[in-house]
Amino acid sequence: MVVGEIVAGRYELEELVGSGGMSSVFKARDTLLERRVALKVLHPHFTDDDQYVERFRREARAVASLSHPNIVTILDRGEDEGRQFIVFELVEGRTLKEVLDEEGRLPVARALEIAIQVARGLAFAHEHGLVHRDVKPQNVILNGDGRAKVTDFGIARSLDVQGVTQSGAVLGTSNYIAPEQASGQPVDRTTDVYSLGVVLFELLTGEVPFPGESFVAVAMQHVSEPPPSLLDVRPDVPVRVAHAVDRALEKDPPARFLTMDAFAAELQACLAELGSRSDPDADVTLVRRPPVVRAGRRRLLPSGLVVLGLVLLALAVAALLLHRLSGDGAKRSSHHSAPSRPVRLTGVGSWDPYGDHAEHNEDVSKATDGNLGTYWTTEHYDSFTKPGVGLVLAAPEAEPVTRVTVRSDTPGFTARIEAGSSESGSFSAVSPPKVVGSMTKFRVSGPAERYYVVWITKLEGVAHVNEVKASG
Repeated sequence: MVVGEIVAGRYELEELVGSGGMSSVFKARDTLLERRVALKVLHPHFTDDDQYVERFRREARAVASLSHPNIVTILDRGEDEGRQFIVFELVEGRTLKEVLDEEGRLPVARALEIAIQVARGLAFAHEHGLVHRDVKPQNVILNGDGRAKVTDFGIARSLDVQGVTQSGAVLGTSNYIAPEQASGQPVDRTTDVYSLGVVLFELLTGEVPFPGESFVAVAMQHVSEPPPSLLDVRPDVPVRVAHAVDRALEKDPPARFLTMDAFAAELQACLAELGSRSDPDADVTLVRRPPVVRAGRRRLLPSGLVVLGLVLLALAVAALLLHRLSGDGAKRSSHHSAPSRPVRLTGVGSWDPYGDHAEHNEDVSKATDGNLGTYWTTEHYDSFTKPGVGLVLAAPEAEPVTRVTVRSDTPGFTARIEAGSSESGSFSAVSPPKVVGSMTKFRVSGPAERYYVVWITKLEGVAHVNEVKASG
C-alpha cells in the first residue's frame, strides 16, 4: 500500500507513521465520515498464513470489545483485495518510547501518573478477559493532553485460553517480557503487571532493568537474574514507590500484585503520598530515609570538639527560632491573618444544562466519600462539543472558599470552579481553568456561596472526579 491509495473504497492513505514485524500503520482520511483515522495493514507476506491472519483478526475482535479512556478505540476492520486491515481512532501525540528517548527519566510524579493510567486501561482489558502480553513504551501513546492510551493488542490472549500459543511459541518484547512468558509458560493478569513494572522502572531511571544484545540473553535475565535495586539507580525515589516496583518485578507470579487494579491502587497511594510532601496544608509528618552506611573506616572527632560544636549549633537554632517567632508575631499582628480551615463539601448532583440535565447523579456522593477508589464519572464523549458539564457540591451553609482540590484518576480534562446560591443553576466562574492532573488545586475568589461546581469544559473520552476537598 502507498500514500494516496484508497482502501476498501473509503480510507485514503495520507502518511506512513510506523511499521512493525507484522504490519504497517498509516494516517488516513475516512472519506465517508470526513475524519482522520489510523489504519493498520497486515504485511502482504503474512496474508497467506492463516495463523497470522487469525491473530490479526483476533486483535480486532479483542479491542472492539474495549471502550475505555486509556485504550485506543477500534473503529472498523476489513479486507481489501486480500489485505487485512484494522481502523483505529487517530491519537495525535507521542509514544511513551519517544518521550523517553527525548526526555530521559521522568519526574516521579509524572511517571506514576502515566503508569496509573496504563494500569487502569489494562485492568479494564483484564476485566473483559484479555491479557495484553506486550506492554511496553512503544505501545503507549500520550495524546496532546497527556492522557495515556494503550494500543497494539496484536498478541493479546483470552484469559480462558491456557498456554502462550498452541505451539508453545514465545511472544512479546524481551526487554519487558515476564519470566513465565519467556519460559513459554501460561500467562495471566500478573504477566502484564510484571511488564508494567519494567516500564515504570524505565520511566523512573531512563533504562531497562535487563539490557542486552539479543532476545535470548535478555529473556534469560528476566527468568533467572534479580533486578537491580531501583534505589541504587535513583536514590531520590520514595521507598514506597521502590517497593511497589520490586513487588511487580517478582519472578514468581503469585508474589506480585495479583490484579492490575491492586497495582494501580498502590501507585495511586504512592502518588497521593508524594503530593502531600509538597502540600503545605497537608497534615502529615515526613519521615526521611536514613542515608546508606557503607563499610569502611570511620574517623572520630575529639569529644571536646563534638561538645563545642553541639553547643554552638544549639545556640544558632535557638536564635533562629526566636527570630522566626518574633517575625511571625509581627506578621500576625500586622495582617491579622487566620489559618485556612476545611470547608466540608458534599456531592449533591450533576449540572448538564446543554444535555439531559443530569449526568450520573447516582455517583455524585462518591466524589466526597473520602475514598480515592470511588468516583463520580461523566458520560463517555467521542466528541465533546457542548460548553461544559459539571459536578455540584454543597457546603452546610454559605461560606467563603479559597481553595478547591480535585483528585482524578483520568487526568487530562480541563475544568474550572464555579459557584452560586442555588443548586439548580446561575453559577459563575470563581477560578481560572486548569488542565486537571491526579491532584489539582484551584485558587478560588468570590463571595461566600453554598454551592460549588467542578465545571468541565474540555474532555476526551470520560472524566472521573475521585475526591473533592475545599478550604476557606
